[in-house]
Amino acid sequence: MPSGFFRRDGALTCEGVPLSDLADRFGTPLYVYSWGSIDERFRRFDAAFSSVPHRVCYATKANSSLAILKRLARIGSGADVVSGGELRASLLAGIPADRIVFSGVGKTEEEIAAGVDAGIFAFNAESEREIEKIDAIAGSRKRVARVALRVNPDIDAGSHPYISTGLKHNKFGVDVARSREIFGRARRLENVRMMGLQAHIGSQILDPAPLAETAAELSAAARRLAEDGFGISSLDIGGGIGVAPAGGPELSPESYADAVLPRLAEARYEILLIEPGRAIVGPAGALVTHVLYVKTERDKRFVVADAGMNDFIRPALYGAIHPIELVAPSGGRTLRADVVGPVCETSDFFLLDGEIESVREGDLLAIRDAGAYGFAMSSNYNFRPRAAEVLVEDGVARLVRRRETFEDLTRLEEM
Repeated sequence: MPSGFFRRDGALTCEGVPLSDLADRFGTPLYVYSWGSIDERFRRFDAAFSSVPHRVCYATKANSSLAILKRLARIGSGADVVSGGELRASLLAGIPADRIVFSGVGKTEEEIAAGVDAGIFAFNAESEREIEKIDAIAGSRKRVARVALRVNPDIDAGSHPYISTGLKHNKFGVDVARSREIFGRARRLENVRMMGLQAHIGSQILDPAPLAETAAELSAAARRLAEDGFGISSLDIGGGIGVAPAGGPELSPESYADAVLPRLAEARYEILLIEPGRAIVGPAGALVTHVLYVKTERDKRFVVADAGMNDFIRPALYGAIHPIELVAPSGGRTLRADVVGPVCETSDFFLLDGEIESVREGDLLAIRDAGAYGFAMSSNYNFRPRAAEVLVEDGVARLVRRRETFEDLTRLEEM
């Protein structure tokens, strides 16, 4: 059975299961994921770096479905978490603590304590003050915490400003030039072990050049630390590999490895960590939505869907462009329209003045490449329940998160 989304007899399917059947069974809006596609993409990244000791750390924030995390744990994935909740979810799904790295610029004391107690592989510390806090909290628990320093190499990832993290004016990490002095001062701390370096310059990266430059900066920093007597156990080169636009060139796992590994040839480390980001799960998901109305006003056509920006905010937030397909066989005709949702905001759109297959009221649309930062960023704005999620594995569809109800939305409120 082929993995991912493809057409059979003209109809769009997920691993051969018609999306129209899933919409009938589970309703819309509906997130549909292909486990076969996720599995294949993870294994390609894993194989691409097989020439060195390494670990692929899945970006839990991209899609934190427990069903997906559980299956990733089974095939040996690590996890890159950025909150206490993501840490608990990863552990609950069976990802071992020693495969988890904890990133994020604003870790609370409770989150640090949870990471220390779990015995995670490393905290990616974003400031010298954070290292001191980790030391104090680990000391109170009579533990020694492993810490990697997140450095900011001031490299432009070339992506949207909101998802660029490696420039000097971004909030993430410390100036790479300060790594020696920070490691030096950390020598006096008894309850942390400075064991690694990490850099992550952004997300949705399709050009290997800035990633190779980042790897070179980390390699140079690691060599300088070795001169000072610090043994570097781990180098975390980040990743943030993007999902190519329709018809555009992708950055394959193999090309990524070919770009960065030569830059690390002179660095001494025990294990290399990579964080591919959305590339593992993004293309493996689609948001299925019903067309409620087709409306024309002043020569402007609107296709109004039952999914809204609360379900999928990336177009409104980042101006992200996602392919939109008619689920049923298309007659080949197209029209120019805005594809919009029901939320009372002008920014509630999925496509602006673009070509789309000719649609009618009641048709189903699939918003593609929605496996990452789709459901994970959804909300209850306009008091709308969040969508259901379905995972298709070996041609069998399973509901892995039911649709929210009004009662779910009001459960925590008091009148």
